[in-house]
Formats: sequence, C-alpha cells, structure tokens
Amino acid sequence: MGTQQSRETGERTSGGTGRRALLGAAVLGAGASVLGLPGTARAAGGAARHGGGLKSLPVPTIIGHRGASGYRPEHTFGSYQLALDLGADIVEAGDLVPTRDGHLVCRHEPEIGGTTDVADHPEFADRRTTKTLDGVPTTGWFTEDFTLAELKTLRAIERIPANRPHNTLYNGRWEIPTFEEVLKWQDEQTRKRGKQVWIYPETKHPTYFRKLGLGLEERVAKLLHRHGKDKRTSPVILQSFEPTSIQRLNKLVDNPLVVLLSSANSRPYDFVEAGDPRTVADLITPKGLREIAGYAQGIGPTLDLVIPKDASGNLTKPTTLVADAHKVGLILHPYTMRNENPFLPTSFRKGSDPDGYGDAFGAFRTYFATGIDGVFTDNPDTGLLAREDFVNG
Repeated sequence: MGTQQSRETGERTSGGTGRRALLGAAVLGAGASVLGLPGTARAAGGAARHGGGLKSLPVPTIIGHRGASGYRPEHTFGSYQLALDLGADIVEAGDLVPTRDGHLVCRHEPEIGGTTDVADHPEFADRRTTKTLDGVPTTGWFTEDFTLAELKTLRAIERIPANRPHNTLYNGRWEIPTFEEVLKWQDEQTRKRGKQVWIYPETKHPTYFRKLGLGLEERVAKLLHRHGKDKRTSPVILQSFEPTSIQRLNKLVDNPLVVLLSSANSRPYDFVEAGDPRTVADLITPKGLREIAGYAQGIGPTLDLVIPKDASGNLTKPTTLVADAHKVGLILHPYTMRNENPFLPTSFRKGSDPDGYGDAFGAFRTYFATGIDGVFTDNPDTGLLAREDFVNG
C-alpha cells in the first residue's frame, strides 16, 4: 500500500494446502461463548468493562478482521456473518472506497482485481488501467471507475488463495456490499441476536479520493447521521491510516475514532502530500500520542510496534507503547493475528507446511500479556478461545 501501508505488511502466499484441522475445534469452543456456556461466558464477563460506548466492550476485544476472513472471502456478508456466529465482539465491516457515482462500498483496496471476478468480465476489460495510488504505480480495476450498478454484477473471490485454498470454495457466492447495506445488516443482526452488534469501518486512501472529488469523510458522516449512528456511544468505531482523515471525522461525527499506525519508519500518506516529515515513530512518542489523544480515542498499531521482531522473525522485548498510550487515555487495537505459519512470529510456527497452522494461541497469549485492549484477527474463534485462556488462566 506504499507509504500508507496496509495490514498486509509481511503477508505472502505459498503453495501449501494443509487442511486447517484446528477450525473445527475452535468453532466448537467459540460456540460456547455464542451459546452462553459457562467457561467462555465467565471469560468475557470477567473481562468486560462497564458503561456505554467503548467501555461496554469485553477486554481484550476480539475484532473480526474483514469479518472472519480466515474462513470466507473478505468483506462479504458471508465473512461478516460468520464472524458474528463465531462470537466476534466487533466486525470490521467496511474498508470503505467510493464508486464513480459516489456510493461507498466495502473492499480492502480500490483495486479489485484480486478480490473480485472482474477479470472474468469481458465487458470491463477496457477498464483495466495503471494508476498511482499513494505514490505507488498500481495496475488493475478500480472502484472509482465503476458505477454501483456495475460493481453489483461482480462477485467476491478469495484474495490469498495460496494460503487459504479452502476459501476458494466460496468464490462467486457473494456480491460487494455497500456501507449502507452494512448499516442495515448491523441493525438486523442486533435485533435477531438480542445483543448489540459493533462494526469498525475504515476510510481507505482518503487523500487520494479527495483529490478525485470523492471525499470519504462527508459520505461516511452522512450515512451515519441518516442511520442515527453518529454518537459517541454509537456501536461504530471509525479508523484510518491518515490522521487528517480522523481529524476531519472528529468534526463531523461523535463516533469513537482510531488512528491506524503502520511500521515505525513509514509516513502516513497525508503527511507525504502535505510535506509533513514526521513518521509513525514520531506519532508513537509521548508527544505524538498526546496529540492523537486530542482528536481520537485509540490507536491501531501494527503488532510489531507492540513487540518488535528480530532479524529472524522472533519476538523481542515489548515496547512502552501500551503504557504510553494508556497514560494519555488511548486504547490499543493492534493488527493482525492470523493462524497460518507465515503470519506468526517464527518461534510460534509449527511443522514443515509453511501455510499450516502454528501456535496461534501462544502468540495471542503473548500479545494479550502486554495489556493491549483488543486485537484484529482473521480467526475470531481462535481469538475468543485465546482470550478465555488468558482471562481464566
């Protein structure tokens, strides 16, 4: 994602196709929390904060990253629904990008060649192009070149099929959701489940889209206001890698706001555009965190900012980030925990299959021990079991 790096830092694919045997056991365990069985109910209850808004969430909070994207193609209602079924406290329903006619849709990136079947649609072959996205030449098909009606003819596919061949079973099953559809789905699921469903949308590449005349923040605020979800206690947390996007949202809505933070040496792209020389390393100093606390309620750092890795990929000593952020009243929801070996610290990988499951429980436990308030995970069922172990241990 160029200077505004995404949650895929370090993500790679491999030809390994090992079956994820852990899924069945994890689903059964997570089901205990959904059904209110004793063990997990105690864990979540013991960790819960009291009061409205963010304080009503269990800690550590388990956030379904793009839904349950370890098991379904990301940013589909199939993925979102499964995240709730597995017991996620929050669903990251919506990396928000605009269509040509100004609608907000949920895609990891505006380039959709890797997440939809657009390449199989000859009628859109001439839409394939190369653009400079946050300073990086990117070739493919872009949401801003399609109307919503055109995007609705496409279907979602698995983004990293080499790591998750089982997810390709669901290719073509779900369409691209709009943000407004997500807001309605949230209400429907809240009624059906008898408990408040939370979502955690992100404004993607807001500087890029503002220059195209497709400002994201005003569109987000308009929809939240229309659906009565623009309050401090509303179950919608907004996030962005660009601090100025969060500052803009802070003037438009009262929702909880979170600044996402990539690698320490990276620069948010709005800083690049504005000539601001600061890096993420500057933002995570006590001074930088105090500034963020002036307009946001939390930060979403990469896990490496919480516990760095050495050259071999092993965890080293935790930084002071958790304590420093808490000192100025910020919560921390780092990203992203995944079960597969390539995404785990080296010492937590198991077996010879580079894409098999490693010791995800051990990794969760290590990160929870730093005092983080929650974590984004592609495998919310694993995260819930790990939280149960941590809280009850």
